[in-house]
Amino acid sequence: MKKIASFTVNHIDLLPGIYTSRVDYINDNVITTYDLRMKRPNLEPVMNTAEIHAIEHIGATFLRNHKDFSDEVIYFGPMGCRTGFYLILKGDRSSEAIAPLITELFEFVANFQGEIPGATARDCGNYLDLNLPMANYEAKKYLEETLRKLTPANLVYPQ
Repeated sequence: MKKIASFTVNHIDLLPGIYTSRVDYINDNVITTYDLRMKRPNLEPVMNTAEIHAIEHIGATFLRNHKDFSDEVIYFGPMGCRTGFYLILKGDRSSEAIAPLITELFEFVANFQGEIPGATARDCGNYLDLNLPMANYEAKKYLEETLRKLTPANLVYPQ
């Protein structure tokens, strides 16, 4: 079988950052998938499911209620490898252009307190597997070590 695009990315040299994973065209519409890489693949410990799950709930709720982007959000969810998230938006924006949105998103997650949205048996298929303190920690780490120090190496996939 032919490799899918995400398996052709050089994960050996990949740094945490914001990357344009793919741009797709559906009729006259453009959708862009962004790779929000929080961990250095195969070098850093990956996130546990409980903090990923909490970031997903908080992040998806934030994005779908965002004053400027709510109508542009198609999907926000974790990577299977547990090193980050995928965000799919309508339109064709560069990684650099969405950096302010991603920074705002992770500031929100880093500072979030209280009840995690959708954290009930009625609303979620695994509501007991959520860890807010670790979600806050991982979001803050991504902000401080990556998002607030972005360089071209954190915005363009390595060759």
